[in-house]
Amino acid sequence: MASFRVKGGTKLKGEIVPQGAKNEALQILCAVLLTSEEVIVDKVPNIRDVNKLMELLSDMGVVIEKKGPESYSFTAKNIKLSYLDSEEYLQKASGLRGSVMLLGPLLARFGKGRISKPGGDKIGRRRMDTHFTGFQKLGAKFHYDGKKGIYKIDGSKLTGTYMLLDEASVTGTANIIMAACMASGKTTIYNAACEPYLQQLCLMINRMGGKITGIGSNLLHIEGVEKLKGTSHTLLPDMIEIGSFIGLAAMTQSEITIKNARVDKLGLIPETFQRLGIKLEIRDDDIFIPSQKLYEIETFIDGSILTISDAIWPGFTPDLLSIVLVIATQAKGTVLVHQKMFESRLFFVDKLIDMGAQIILCDPHRATVIGLARKYPLKAIRMTSPDIRAGVALLIAAMSSDGTSVIDNVEQIDRGYQYIDQRLNALGADIVRFD
Repeated sequence: MASFRVKGGTKLKGEIVPQGAKNEALQILCAVLLTSEEVIVDKVPNIRDVNKLMELLSDMGVVIEKKGPESYSFTAKNIKLSYLDSEEYLQKASGLRGSVMLLGPLLARFGKGRISKPGGDKIGRRRMDTHFTGFQKLGAKFHYDGKKGIYKIDGSKLTGTYMLLDEASVTGTANIIMAACMASGKTTIYNAACEPYLQQLCLMINRMGGKITGIGSNLLHIEGVEKLKGTSHTLLPDMIEIGSFIGLAAMTQSEITIKNARVDKLGLIPETFQRLGIKLEIRDDDIFIPSQKLYEIETFIDGSILTISDAIWPGFTPDLLSIVLVIATQAKGTVLVHQKMFESRLFFVDKLIDMGAQIILCDPHRATVIGLARKYPLKAIRMTSPDIRAGVALLIAAMSSDGTSVIDNVEQIDRGYQYIDQRLNALGADIVRFD
C-alpha cells in the first residue's frame, strides 16, 4: 500500500495539462470490441482503472500496440470468447466497475456476454437494472447466479425497439447504445444520459459506420447496422481533473493555468466554482486561476444559503462535490452540499473535521460547510483515501494545511489521476510517495 507525505502551505505556480478523461476512456476502450478492424485512441490516461481494462481486453484477445506516450492501437479481430468462462476473467472484471460496459459490444458483435458483479468505489448502491432492462428490451435473455454473482446474457437476436430508461444512467446508456448499434432495426432511447463523454462515444460509433441521431439530447435514435469499421478517436480532457485543479489553486492561493481544457464541454463547472467566490478567466481554451487570498461564497438572490447539488448532465457532476466541499472549508460564508446520487460519498468529511473544518453532516446526502475564511488553517493529520474523488479532496486539504500530512491508500487516487504527485510537484508542491 502506497502513501503520500504532503507538506502543506506551499503555493504552486505554472501550467498544467489535464489528462484524457477517465470516464470516457472506459467507454471508448470497451467500444473497440465492436469491430475487427484497428481503432486508434489518443490521450489515453495512464491510470489504474484504464490499465486494468486494457489488461482485460488483452487477455480477451485484443491486440494492443502503443503508438505514442498517450496513443494506443486496438485490434479486436480474434476474440477468445472461451476466456469469458474462465475464473480469471470473472475475477479481473469484478475488480473494475467499468468492465460492465464490455457487455454491450459483446452482445452486439458476438451475441453473448458474461460478467461478474463489478466493483468500484464504495460510495453507496450503484444498481445494474438500467443496463439489463435495456438489454432485455432489445431481446436479450439473462440469468443471474446470486451465489456466484455472475451475469450470463444471451443476445443472439437483438432487435431494435423503443425504451424509456428508468434513470439517465451514463454507463447504462453507453452499454445500451453499443448493444443497439448492431441490432436489427431501429432503437429509440428516451431519458438517455447525454454527458459529453457519451456524445463522444456516439460520434465515434458514427465514424465507424453507425447511424445514431439525437446526439447531445436525451432522445437517441439508433439504426442498427450489420458491421462497423475501424476509426481513430481522441479523448476529451478530464473535466473532473480540471475542476480539481481549480479547487486546488483556490485552496493553496496558487496561480495556475489549465491548458487545453475544452471549455465548451465543461457545462456548469466554471460557473459553480465562481459561485464559491473563485476568480477564473477563460483565455481561448485555457483557464487561468489567479492567486486569491480570500474567496467568498455567494448567497441566493433572497439572501438564503447557497446550495450546490449534483444532477444529470447538463447539471453539475457528482464527481466534483467532494472538491466543492473541501474548497468551502476555507471560504468566507456557508454552503449546503447536497449529494443526491450516492449515499456514502460524504462520509469522508470526518477527516476534514479532524483537520479543524466546520462541517455539519446533516445526513448521508447533505453536509453544511461553514467557511473558516482562512482565519484557522486546517491541521495536518494522517488519513486514508476512501475513494478516488474523496482522495483528491483530502490531498487538496493536506496541501493547504498547516504542517505535514500523510494520506494512506493512495492507490485509490491513482485509479483516476495519472502521476498526480509528479505533476503537482512540477508546479511547486511537496508530495513524497512512499510504501
